[in-house]
Amino acid sequence: MSGTEKKKLLHRIDEALNDVRPHLAVDGGNVEVVDITDEKVVKIKWIGACKDCGMSRMTLRAGIEQALIGRIPEVIGVEAVNGLEV
Repeated sequence: MSGTEKKKLLHRIDEALNDVRPHLAVDGGNVEVVDITDEKVVKIKWIGACKDCGMSRMTLRAGIEQALIGRIPEVIGVEAVNGLEV
C-alpha cells in the first residue's frame, strides 16, 4: 500500500470511528488510530477511562471492529496497542 493510499485509508478509519466516539465519551473514554498494517489490521490506542476498562475487549470487537468493517470492508481486524487488550 502506498503512502497516499494509507493516508486516505487512515482518514476513512478515523471518520468511521466518529460514530463510536460519542459512546466511549459517555464513560470518559476515547480511541485514537495509531496505524494500519499492510494486512489491513487497524491499531488503536485506548484513551481515558477506556484504557483501564474491563469491557474494552467487548467494546473493541462488538463496537469498534464491527463499525470499521461495516464501513470499510478492506479492514480485517482491530488490535489495541495499550490497555487491558495487550
